[in-house]
Amino acid sequence: MRYRRFGKTNRHLSVFSLGTMRFLASEAIAQATMQRAIALGINHLETAQGYGESEVFLGRALQQGVEIPRTELFLTTKLTPTPDAATMTAAIDRSLARLGVDYIDGLALHGINTEEHLGWIEAPDGCMQAVRAAIAAGRIRHVGFSTHGSLDVILRAIATDQFDFVNLHYYYFFQRHLPAIELAHQKDMGVFIISPADKGGMLHTPPERLRAQCAPFDPLHLTYRFLLSDPRITTLSTGPANPKELESICTVMNRDEPLTEAEKSALENLQEQQRERLGFEGCSQCYACLPCPEAINIPEVLRLRNLAIAHDMTEYGRYRYGMFERAGHWFPGRRGDRCTDCGDCLPRCPENLDIPSLLRDTQERLGGSPRRRLWE
Repeated sequence: MRYRRFGKTNRHLSVFSLGTMRFLASEAIAQATMQRAIALGINHLETAQGYGESEVFLGRALQQGVEIPRTELFLTTKLTPTPDAATMTAAIDRSLARLGVDYIDGLALHGINTEEHLGWIEAPDGCMQAVRAAIAAGRIRHVGFSTHGSLDVILRAIATDQFDFVNLHYYYFFQRHLPAIELAHQKDMGVFIISPADKGGMLHTPPERLRAQCAPFDPLHLTYRFLLSDPRITTLSTGPANPKELESICTVMNRDEPLTEAEKSALENLQEQQRERLGFEGCSQCYACLPCPEAINIPEVLRLRNLAIAHDMTEYGRYRYGMFERAGHWFPGRRGDRCTDCGDCLPRCPENLDIPSLLRDTQERLGGSPRRRLWE
């Protein structure tokens, strides 16, 4: 296992972190999974108050003993931002009790996704007042935030200079947030990548076309290498439901060197395949089409279409597309079939795409039954 400095926390974290959102089956499996992760060298354990009984299971597993001292672990939990300090204080108390610890190494505000959330963290009597009091009392060592928001919201949250680290979405198949990674690096913040195996493309079960396009590399390992080769990124989340699912990181957890020529060639092949298969209908993800009068998330809808056509990532597309209008600010925007053909986006598209037609096409390809969110 390789380790990297987690920004201004000055702690060195394993390049893979144990995310515990899938600690749902049983306490015994949760404990076995945590022990296997630690045996592999993972020293960052990440949970959230919103992940069912995850905090409780993780806390009990810690109390039953692990192979390394508590001081060598970095324990993070996530709490949703609140408009007032009192609510945040109560949430901190609850997490400490559920985890059975007297301090948390990292507290992440869970989902700074909107303008309203930015207002809460900037207000003098908002939730950060409670966080700062907890830091002064030694109950929290470091504070960061996770985000599913727009690039603008993320950049503005980083620019408040209130945070030591950021958890965000950034993958080979979604590079929109690269400027946020660069700004976080400039601010000496730790960078934690959320769920590259699942949210990054359901790469734990890749389609055959994608496998062939990545050959001789496994698609999941190739995206891990793409991320780990970037020294600005500290750690990647892995979210196993059981110890066996941790095996997928074993061949790459000590591979954080620059990409090899063969790996670069495989990534270039993916780009070429996308250009070839999409032709003149590929969305370049410039976001110039926004805002949409009907609040359709046009770039994300068309990104999912790109992936379905270019790499046969249809199941992933259905998974993500099915979240529109169901997940609120965690996955904002409306479906493609909400288009009214107003034409507002057309003159702003540098590729001159027939956006309304492509939105309807995406609805036909991906608009099947939505999947249930994991923690529902």
